[in-house]
Amino acid sequence: MTLFRRFGLPERLLAILLLVAGVDFAANTLLFDRASRFALREDDAARVAEHLVIASRAIERTTSVDRARVARDLSTPRFAFEWRAKGRRASGSVALAGMREQILDVATELDRADLQLHLKSMGASGNIVGSVQLSDRSVLQFETYASNAWTLNAGRIATLLLPTLVLVVLAWVLFRATLAPLGTLVRATRKVGAGPPVAVAEQGTEEVRELIRAFNAMQQRIHQSMTDRTQSMLAIGHDLRTPIARMQLRLENTGLDSETMGDMTGDLSEMRHMLESLQAFVETGGSQLKADRLDVAVMTQTLVDTAADEGRDATFHGLESLEIIARPVSLRRALSNLLENALHYAGSVRVTVSRDGDTAQIAFDDDGPGIPEDRLDDVLQPFVRLDTARSRDTPGMGLGLPIVHRAVTLEGGTLQLRNNKDGGLCVLVRIPCAIG
Repeated sequence: MTLFRRFGLPERLLAILLLVAGVDFAANTLLFDRASRFALREDDAARVAEHLVIASRAIERTTSVDRARVARDLSTPRFAFEWRAKGRRASGSVALAGMREQILDVATELDRADLQLHLKSMGASGNIVGSVQLSDRSVLQFETYASNAWTLNAGRIATLLLPTLVLVVLAWVLFRATLAPLGTLVRATRKVGAGPPVAVAEQGTEEVRELIRAFNAMQQRIHQSMTDRTQSMLAIGHDLRTPIARMQLRLENTGLDSETMGDMTGDLSEMRHMLESLQAFVETGGSQLKADRLDVAVMTQTLVDTAADEGRDATFHGLESLEIIARPVSLRRALSNLLENALHYAGSVRVTVSRDGDTAQIAFDDDGPGIPEDRLDDVLQPFVRLDTARSRDTPGMGLGLPIVHRAVTLEGGTLQLRNNKDGGLCVLVRIPCAIG
């Protein structure tokens, strides 16, 4: 086994092919050996011996002119004779040495006639073919049936196929075992970037082990790069808050007119909002946060009631309680973003919480302008803002819906956007319900 582990992929495949060829050779050798030792029942052996002795004696006493006719006259539906003055002796697929010995035990004179017996090829009439040589070197050829031979002949298809099927299964198992490390590597590639890297065990051929080592090093570099980028973005967002706060304080002491003061305060507020969105977008990729059981209906209704208390047009409908397993902070932020988006673009929102089988559904319906059908997928990409949004001078960096999409996907849910037939947009969040 240690030596086999040192083999490369080409050597292993060659070893498997050699093993399969060896097993095939051994199986065929065993099959033909068993066939050559095939024996007749006692009454079949006596019948064959009797027919051959009678026919050979009768034809020996017949002139060469009449021998072909006599051979035909001696033939029966189950035992056919043919005389040949010369030519090749009939043969089949497998020599029947055991059966020949049985017949010679009954009729020893056939030994001097050089009796030959073979199992016929499949698909031909009869199942045993043979010949004896007469005193003048002419040949008496015959075909006959034997009950046991017929069983072997009919079963030869299965018997011959069995080694092939065994070889196919053996080759499949060996190839699968050889390529199993590659399957492990493929599954590991699907998880790159989804969390802390998990090293893949080095196994398989030297080529595969080298590939796994390179993959492990690559995912470490990717994880480190993503960590550095995340930390940098969070640090930038944190550091920029201080100068923005100082600007706000200095603005209050400038003595500017109220209109200019309001515009500049709004700009600073938008800058803070953009930094908060950037930080939220980075943090929503954190699957390491613990998921807890929470009541999404209560959470949603609280957000809607808070907006309504502020004098905004937000209404809640549906279930009063519906539990799921999710990360409370990121999910609350996602639902709050959807609520704020609807209120900002449409001025009103209707939120409905319902259950569809094992799935919780939270629908946000508004009467706003909606989203062009060909841009529904675009708005889920980070930093993408529609032209209509720019024309409305809307704040933000195009991270609202991407934050929601990340948070919902992290909980194993889906986010669907569609335009209502009567106008407005419907955003549907689907998250698996808690079990038990």
